[in-house]
Amino acid sequence: MTRIRRAAVAAVFTLVLPLPAVTAGTALAAPALSAAAASDPYALRPELPRPTGPHAVGREILHLVDTHRQDPWVPSAGPRQLMVSMYYPARPGTGGPAPYMTVEAAQDMLQLKLPGTTIPAEAVSGTRTWARSDARPEHGRFPLVMLSPGFTMPRTELTSLAEDLASHGYVVALVDHTYENSGTTFPDGQTLTCAICDTPPDGGPGVIAQSRANDVSFVIDELTSRHRPAWQYARMIDSRRIGMAGHSLGGDAAVTTMAADKRVRAGVNLDGTMFAPVPAAGLGGRPFLLVSHDQGGAEDPTWTSGWADLDGWKRWLIVAGSNHASFTDVPVLSEALGIPEPPGTTLSAQRSVQLTRTYVRAFFDLHLRGIPEPVLDGPSAANPEVSFHP
Repeated sequence: MTRIRRAAVAAVFTLVLPLPAVTAGTALAAPALSAAAASDPYALRPELPRPTGPHAVGREILHLVDTHRQDPWVPSAGPRQLMVSMYYPARPGTGGPAPYMTVEAAQDMLQLKLPGTTIPAEAVSGTRTWARSDARPEHGRFPLVMLSPGFTMPRTELTSLAEDLASHGYVVALVDHTYENSGTTFPDGQTLTCAICDTPPDGGPGVIAQSRANDVSFVIDELTSRHRPAWQYARMIDSRRIGMAGHSLGGDAAVTTMAADKRVRAGVNLDGTMFAPVPAAGLGGRPFLLVSHDQGGAEDPTWTSGWADLDGWKRWLIVAGSNHASFTDVPVLSEALGIPEPPGTTLSAQRSVQLTRTYVRAFFDLHLRGIPEPVLDGPSAANPEVSFHP
């Protein structure tokens, strides 16, 4: 099983992950654009599935600076800077439409994933979301879920998951890891591109996962500070109930973060090879969920060894007909933009989003809220695509 791919570790840094997954240097045929789409870049605009919870969703974007830590990838840039999208239960009818991403970041992502494509960046940046910018928050305290995207991917790849969690009563912090993705736009309008996509740091992907643990713990510090929290609605966060989920290398980072930060009580790895392994001593009995695309019975050896070291509640789910990107927004974007899915993919974009939301939310409902979730007890007729590793 491969998350960022099973070849040599160095190959991680030369891959162009899905939109769809191809190796660097492989040309992709751009979808033919209709006359209408060519004249109107928004004609291809994808639409994320509507969140399924009872709450309206607000979104606010934070720019955080860690003055105690130099940027690990571009030291000359000075202190580590991060952009974080905060999703939260909001009052209906407040705020304005939340953009998916900036045009500049969308252009950088398309050029990294589909070099030479004629797809207009506005078609991606204009993706329809359901969150409302600067919406007024609901009253109450809610669990916090940290989200970390895959390597080379911007944080927006997990937007549909973030929106759905917030609609079910979670505060979500979706973190962009600067210089590790196609492009991150900062408040001054500058979009910083990937500094380590072509040249791996010493130590390989495991070092990146460890750095992400530092990023996430810093964001938690900033959000839960008693004296001067970085977010104006920090009072919404119940700091006793914090979880983390990530896709690909972000899933590996969920392990490294839990190993280093006991505030994170529960973790989810969405199809990420664990280059930074589960500690031999385990995670202090804290629960962990593994969700994998189907590799025809093969297993990622890092998962096999990591499974044995997980010492708390645990599940390993395998989703038939999925691919590495099925647990993100990528299938929704690909479908709308006319980009074919990788061979062997039979799961529709809508079903991919539905299953990811269902199992991630059920996991956090069980372990951060104490709500029984039978869907996690074993295979069900309602979700025949999902099997449970013994």
